[in-house]
Amino acid sequence: MAIVIVGAGPAGLAAAQALLGCGVRVRVLERGEDVGHVWRNLYDSLRLHTGKHLSGLPGLAFDRTTPLFPGRQDFVRYLEQYRDRFRIPVEPNVDVHSALPPMNGDGWTLQTSSGPIETEGVVFATGIVSNPRIPAIPGREAFSGRVLHSIEYHRPAPFVGRRVLVVGCGNSGAEIGAEIAHAGARVTVAFRSGANVVPLTVFGLPIQYIAFMLRKLPRRARQAVAGAIGRIGEIRRGPPVLPRPAHGPLDAIPLIGFHLVDAIRADLIRVRPALVSFTSSGVRFLDGTEEEFDDVILATGFHAAVQPLGARVSLDERGFARRSDRVTSADLPGLWFIGHNYDAAGGLRNIARDAPLIAQRVATPRGR
Repeated sequence: MAIVIVGAGPAGLAAAQALLGCGVRVRVLERGEDVGHVWRNLYDSLRLHTGKHLSGLPGLAFDRTTPLFPGRQDFVRYLEQYRDRFRIPVEPNVDVHSALPPMNGDGWTLQTSSGPIETEGVVFATGIVSNPRIPAIPGREAFSGRVLHSIEYHRPAPFVGRRVLVVGCGNSGAEIGAEIAHAGARVTVAFRSGANVVPLTVFGLPIQYIAFMLRKLPRRARQAVAGAIGRIGEIRRGPPVLPRPAHGPLDAIPLIGFHLVDAIRADLIRVRPALVSFTSSGVRFLDGTEEEFDDVILATGFHAAVQPLGARVSLDERGFARRSDRVTSADLPGLWFIGHNYDAAGGLRNIARDAPLIAQRVATPRGR
């Protein structure tokens, strides 16, 4: 009986490669038509914020022709190459509806679109993008315009000439807002708490590489480096145009790159306070003002996609499944998670770190 991996994105493929290398049989279930289904459907202009040298999966580096910051299509091709290189058995078009844990020592039962599947254990590699966070905003049903989550955005053409509000200041929202503003939309961004902005590169070196090299330094030293980078940015680009949040750039993933702030400085984007409710023709902001909009894009983030597990697993304060270590479920035996660790090193770097750990956890109890 094989271990089932749910998801054939980077996390699922990395886990499969590591398990196969330990002699563990796997079945990789993918709800889409091919590997990297989520990546294939993200917005066209997407590029990784992480450099290719720290974004590869175990056993296969990006080739020399790939840009330092791979684009969406570059990354999809890489995932296809990874699957082929390690002969990973991916079963497409299989949607997992529920995952029932062992009863009286028996294995797991997965209810899927292809029928029930029995397995000794399950690795959830479903990521976060398939579970967008959509806040309940009063008055939405009365709004006559279009409301969509950032995951539904693909390209700027449908927004040209329209009044667009982008809600949220994460990296996706910043990039989408800047892109549609440069394409000719009249863009406003609504912020609740501001943003820490860091450059994509410092003297040509990706900011991720700097964070990775400094990760073992004391916090005070890392804060000093972050402060110095911030001062360099202000010298080169002027004072901040966005309010700073209460937390620092070491405490949460910052806004990487200057797409948004440059568009604000160029008067292509206006900044407003938090959105509190919709009106029939627009929105009402926290300061009580109202404005009309044609479209509202909710760049409000994502939750971990663990819906098939229901209430059988508990979640931490960030919405990820609780684990006894980096990968092992704290609630149920025979259950592991990959893609649930995020920090300044980048999600892909954490996947590369966690895949061998999953293989170790799975293989050791089986006497391998």
